[in-house]
Amino acid sequence: MNLNKNIVLVGMMGSGKSTIGYILSKSTNLNFVDVDKVIEKKIGLKIVDIFEKKGEVYFRNLEEKITLNLLKEEEKILSLGGGAFLNNNIRKEVIESSLSFWLNWKSSTLIKRIYKNKKRPLAFDLSKNDLRKLITKRSKIYSEANYRINCESLSKSMIVKKIINLYEKN
Repeated sequence: MNLNKNIVLVGMMGSGKSTIGYILSKSTNLNFVDVDKVIEKKIGLKIVDIFEKKGEVYFRNLEEKITLNLLKEEEKILSLGGGAFLNNNIRKEVIESSLSFWLNWKSSTLIKRIYKNKKRPLAFDLSKNDLRKLITKRSKIYSEANYRINCESLSKSMIVKKIINLYEKN
């Protein structure tokens, strides 16, 4: 695959960005970078522990710095954390320098995946109704991605094929 722009996957926690990014990298022979994993490796803590010990502001500042640096490099697939695309600086850079794909699911599917998940620090204490509100609020911003992939009735390989087809049209 001849890539002159990064492929950036955005969406809610639990939307499959890491899984799809990994499969996509195998299909395209491009490097896959999960921004959350880069942050965990750099700090030596899991995301949930960073939130707990250092706070969300610390995490978001680090996330912005690392993500903006990764976006400067080319020819890769990036999976952003669920909240990263909400950051104006990250979103602006993604839109200007990359092709972004929103992995969109029904709220009910996402809630099943993330409700009371201890690895999701922002979602752990939320009720299902609060999660629904968070999904609705974030979806308005995710919709600024170049492409929306409605994943609900698609297999992982179908999602990957759809991303590749859309990418190759650019």
